[in-house]
Amino acid sequence: MKTLIKQRLPILIVALLLIHCAPEKKQDPFEVGKQHVGLLTDSTQVKDLKLVFPNDSIVEFSVKGDEFTGQNNDIDVYSSTGERLLSLTPSQALDSTSVFESVQVLSGKYKTKKNVSIISTFKDINENYKISKIDNLINTVVVSVNEIGASFTIDKKELPANLRYDMSLNIEAIQIPDNAKIKYFIVHW
Repeated sequence: MKTLIKQRLPILIVALLLIHCAPEKKQDPFEVGKQHVGLLTDSTQVKDLKLVFPNDSIVEFSVKGDEFTGQNNDIDVYSSTGERLLSLTPSQALDSTSVFESVQVLSGKYKTKKNVSIISTFKDINENYKISKIDNLINTVVVSVNEIGASFTIDKKELPANLRYDMSLNIEAIQIPDNAKIKYFIVHW
């Protein structure tokens, strides 16, 4: 029995070392998923934004007196070159420990695992995800995808003229042109 243990012990040690030393998968800083947008997660607090975006500019919009209105103050993230990347909405206004309730994606750098970004078209959404709902608003159509907790906004200028002006219409996926461009999209947490 002792010889059996002595023979298998080196194999066990090597196996444990291989498991322990296996390289960790690095998070893509521009991948969008249900619980993350790049390195930003659904549990990131406002006070931690400088750690998540160390090379980017963070602009907080705060109007004096807002602490009494209860309105959220969005926080914008700009790249070092001045490109507006994201607009973040905290769940609680003026609270540094607040997490974010939504992230508006404004840059084509950010993509879902299925390669959908604001540079994509409606066809890309429709071919890669199950559409949960389509909302007909005044100037836009919002295409919701529950799988990733996202809402894709398409300007009504991208739609046929007969669909642009009547908000009471129920717009179906088949009525939206494949080449309709995405204006932006929001990930909701």
